[in-house]
Amino acid sequence: MISDPSARTAEASKVDWKSDRVNTLRDNDTTTPDAAALRTAMVEQLRSEGELRTDPVIRAFATVPRELFAPEAPLEQVYDRDDVVITKRDENGLAVSSVSAPRIQASMLEQAEVRPGMRVLEIGSGGYNAALIAELVGPDGEVTTVDIDQFVVDRARACLAEAGYDRVRVLLVDAEGGVPEHAPFDRIIVTAGAWDIPPAWIDQLAPDGVLVVPLRMRGLTRSVAFVREQGRLVSRGYELCGFVPIQGSGANAERLVLLHGEDVALRLDGDQAADADALSAALTSERVVRPSGVEVGGFEPFDELDLYLATELDGFGLLVATPAAIEAGLAERSARMGAKTALDGVSFAYRASQATTKERTAFEFVVYGHGPDADAVAFRYVELIREWDRTHRGGPGARIEVHPTGTPDTEIGEGRLIDKKHTRVLISWPTSS
Repeated sequence: MISDPSARTAEASKVDWKSDRVNTLRDNDTTTPDAAALRTAMVEQLRSEGELRTDPVIRAFATVPRELFAPEAPLEQVYDRDDVVITKRDENGLAVSSVSAPRIQASMLEQAEVRPGMRVLEIGSGGYNAALIAELVGPDGEVTTVDIDQFVVDRARACLAEAGYDRVRVLLVDAEGGVPEHAPFDRIIVTAGAWDIPPAWIDQLAPDGVLVVPLRMRGLTRSVAFVREQGRLVSRGYELCGFVPIQGSGANAERLVLLHGEDVALRLDGDQAADADALSAALTSERVVRPSGVEVGGFEPFDELDLYLATELDGFGLLVATPAAIEAGLAERSARMGAKTALDGVSFAYRASQATTKERTAFEFVVYGHGPDADAVAFRYVELIREWDRTHRGGPGARIEVHPTGTPDTEIGEGRLIDKKHTRVLISWPTSS
């Protein structure tokens, strides 16, 4: 069965934080050689992978005992560069709070460029990231971390005190309204997946401040560093990331359109329409296969292509399928994590890849089309892959602008315009000079 982001059915795992905490902390004591050695190894790996780049952030990661903020997990997991430690699930088993993967936290703090003496607001609390920020701002700075969940607030406050960072201000707040009593902030760092940027975050940001937010755009999330420019926010860089969705009045779930029971579905963002019956019929019709002729190396990232496709395609979603559906031939393996899909009425096409070397060190993008207009939709998809390869591959990436809602189209440039509750997000693709 496919996991719906808005409704999970698995039994929730419960964490009795207060009763288990003392014994677990003793087991994972920061003074043990294992913790220190693993911390050092994690820092070195983050440096070698380019996620840690500057001396202040490197020192913060080398200093803060991450295990004190994730005592539920074994040390090997705590210090795994890619591992997320889930700290709370809801009644349906959906993760609602976590200690994010170190590589994501490192990338976001590098994006934020936090300096000594700054006032920083963190939205979405876990404790560890706030401790890292406290190291960066130093004794003359100020860190406020907020969360909507009392359990998370209590847990973060206890962890921070145990680790010696009790000067961090921890508040129970629905962050849609920000924290006006402690504004303005030199940096606002959001550590939960956001569909929109509420006015309070912009209003409470210092004139020369930076907002770092995991922003969901047409189903794809990027950690974007925004600065002010002529009455709007403009990106100065972004990174691939994934986060637990924001809760409270800013929540906005994706929709799940079932195409084959609960085994194959489309995840749609925003108000895109989809004819479930027609697309379900298309799924089991004879498919069209179109190779693109565009290859990537086995370790070459291509998340820029995904964002480009989301920008260029009028109908865009993610095709997801269970292992059983993939084994039965209903979808390709790319649907395990969400295949990037072009939607066109009663037809759709999505991307997969095929190895072009025996050693599987290079892959060619292949497009699979379904439905009465499958050939045309697949052809359009392939042409976009080729256009990205010719014009944008290895280029400067996208420019992301955030305009206030109500801004006339005439005052917004060319590109993919995404209307949200509070803002109008524009994504454009400058070319290299």
